[in-house]
Amino acid sequence: MAIRVMLVDDQVLLRTGFRMVLAAQPDMEVVAEAGDGAEALEVLAGTEVDVVLMDVRMPRLDGVEATRRICAQDDPPKVLILTTFDLDEYAFSALKVGASGFMLKDVPPNELLGAIRAVHSGDAVVAPSTTRRLLDRFSPMLPSTSAEPVSAEVSRLTEREREVMLLVAQGLSNGEIAARLVLSEATVKTHVGRILTKLGLRDRVQVVVMAYESGLVRAGGGAAQ
Repeated sequence: MAIRVMLVDDQVLLRTGFRMVLAAQPDMEVVAEAGDGAEALEVLAGTEVDVVLMDVRMPRLDGVEATRRICAQDDPPKVLILTTFDLDEYAFSALKVGASGFMLKDVPPNELLGAIRAVHSGDAVVAPSTTRRLLDRFSPMLPSTSAEPVSAEVSRLTEREREVMLLVAQGLSNGEIAARLVLSEATVKTHVGRILTKLGLRDRVQVVVMAYESGLVRAGGGAAQ
């Protein structure tokens, strides 16, 4: 069944360009469009969507608030943020409220298509290393954790799960983590799944965000001492 995509951007020309790219794919279908976040919420109320391509800077209701409201719903679609600037503070905010990743608007078509498929399958689009750079830049916005570097949520993880979480937050892939910890890649994937379940997170991007918020990882990508 085709991936049902919704385009949310106040620039009609950009939506047209994205629609043309997606329409050429046999496994994708643009089922809805909106010019701002408020319209997007209205349209989503009556349309089944798998992935939302969401602009951030829009009139009436911006993409961050729209993403927050979408992700708060039961069984929400995945949200992929589209931003003009790398390391945009809007992208940072969107990741915190539940977006599965962000892409630059001038991304090559094949990368955009791969990102949509990845999000639909439940993976995070943004490489953890890219997310880490974003968090390094905006980490002053995070709450201070100097007194207690590890949150109550993270403390529920086993020692091995915390090891895996730390390596995910440092930007390593499952294969790289497997090599580092001398585990099979399947075992690492299982650990990542348990981390997501225990912490109530959607994907690896959310793991990276929580690792920073909990103090497990500090600005610069290093582990907290």
